[in-house]
Amino acid sequence: MLVLGIETSCDETGVALYDTVDGALAQSIYSQVELHARYGGVVPELASRDHIRKIVPLTTQLLDKAGRTTADLEGVAYTSGPGLIGALMVGATFGRALAYGLDIPAIGVHHLEAHLLAPLIGGADALPPALPFPALLVSGGHTQIFRVHGIGSYELLGESLDDAAGEAFDKAAKMLGLGYPGGPAVAAAAEHGDPERFHFPRPMTDRPGLDMSFSGLKTFTLNTVRRHSPLTDQDVADIARAFEEAVVDTLVIKSRRTVEQTGLDELVIAGGVAANRRLRERLAAALPRVIYPPPALCTDNGAMIAYAGAIRLSAGQTEGLEVTTRARWPLVELGPVAP
Repeated sequence: MLVLGIETSCDETGVALYDTVDGALAQSIYSQVELHARYGGVVPELASRDHIRKIVPLTTQLLDKAGRTTADLEGVAYTSGPGLIGALMVGATFGRALAYGLDIPAIGVHHLEAHLLAPLIGGADALPPALPFPALLVSGGHTQIFRVHGIGSYELLGESLDDAAGEAFDKAAKMLGLGYPGGPAVAAAAEHGDPERFHFPRPMTDRPGLDMSFSGLKTFTLNTVRRHSPLTDQDVADIARAFEEAVVDTLVIKSRRTVEQTGLDELVIAGGVAANRRLRERLAAALPRVIYPPPALCTDNGAMIAYAGAIRLSAGQTEGLEVTTRARWPLVELGPVAP
C-alpha cells in the first residue's frame, strides 16, 4: 500500500510517501522558522496561512521527486491532533478531500504516536524493540514517558507537570536573546560554555516517580540572567550550558529510573529534543540500549505520519467523510492495532 502522509500540526509542512513493501520512498518539508523567528515563537494564524500556501506545491514536488502520481496513491494519512487547531485543519481537510477525490481510504493520525513509531522507519537501527518497551517522547509540546504494550496500546508512566522540555528550551533561548527555535540555539551556545560556572537545579529528580517539571528551571534561568545583565557572549554561553546540562540530567535520570522500574532495558526516545547531541551521549552512557529515529525524523515530518497511517490503514482502519481535528488528544485514548 502506497500512503501519502501529511503533517501540519505546528510550523512545518511535511509530506511523504511510504510503501508497506518498499518502505519510505521520499519526503519534502517546508519549515516556517524564518517566518516565526521575528516573533520569538509560532504565531498560529500565520502558521495556518503558510500551510495553505505550501501544501499543494509541496505535494506536487514530492510526487515528482518519487516519480509517482496521485493515481498511484492507495491511502492518505494526515495529522489530526494534537496541535494548533487551524494548522491541523489545513492538512486534514486537504488530505481528506484528496482521498475522497481519488476514492481511496484516509486516516487521521495521532501526532505523538507518529513520533513514537518514527524510530521504526527503515534502517538497521530501526529494528523494533521487543514488546513491551518504555518510550520517552520529548518535544516542544510534550515530555512524557510511556510503557508501550503494542501499537496503539500505551500506558502513561510519567510526564512534565508544566512546561515541556522543548518549550523550556525555547523560553531559555528567548531570555538569552538566542532566537527561535530555541533547542538548537541553546545547544550551539552551550558548546562554548563553562560547565563549572553555574549549577542549575534538576527539578523533581530527588522525588520518587517519573513525573518532571521544568517551570522552576525556567525561573532559575531568568533570575540568573537578571543577576548578570547586561550579558556578555561568555555569560550567554555559560548560562546556556548550565541550562542544557540541567535539562539533559533530568531526562537521563528519569530515563534510567524508567528502565529500572519497568525492568525493561530498551528505551525508545522520539521527538525534536531527541536530536540533542548531549542528551544522546549521556543516554548512551547510562542505558543498555537506546533507540532513536534518524535525526531528520526527530522533528515534525510527513514520513512518520505516512508510516503510522500505513499501519492503521493496513489493519483496516479508515475515517468517515467528516474531518475531525483535536488540539488536545491524550495518547492513551488511542485504540490498539490488532497484530
